[in-house]
Amino acid sequence: MNIAKYAPDDLDRRIIAHLRADGRASLSKLSDALGVARGTVQNRLDRLIETGTLLGFTVRVREDYDVNAVRAVMMVEVVGKSTTQVIRKLRGLTEISALHTTNGNWDLVADIRAASLADFDRVLCEVRMIDGVANSETSLLLSSV
Repeated sequence: MNIAKYAPDDLDRRIIAHLRADGRASLSKLSDALGVARGTVQNRLDRLIETGTLLGFTVRVREDYDVNAVRAVMMVEVVGKSTTQVIRKLRGLTEISALHTTNGNWDLVADIRAASLADFDRVLCEVRMIDGVANSETSLLLSSV
């Protein structure tokens, strides 16, 4: 099914902003905060999900929650026109917390957070096995300053 790219309007962006702050906010809480009917919020959320604008809901964890987590930034070079397929595969890896397109020598930048070095090594192997990934370079994040 090929869905045309949906351009969120101001209300959609406000809904998304509230969900970024509280992904568990109820429809009633969102409608009160935004000054619109509960049904309007429900319809907008349905459309945001249906169009793929919202990919899902997740939990955000304090940075210091797991001091033993392995954090890294990975630069990825993509072959030819396979960027869309590579992005889809990378988004499927739960250890990749954010993914960005960029300019320069690298096509994508991935933020990685793994529970252990073994998990981190597995993620590196999985990324290298994705069809369309030509090269990657990863830097471990040692401490925040």
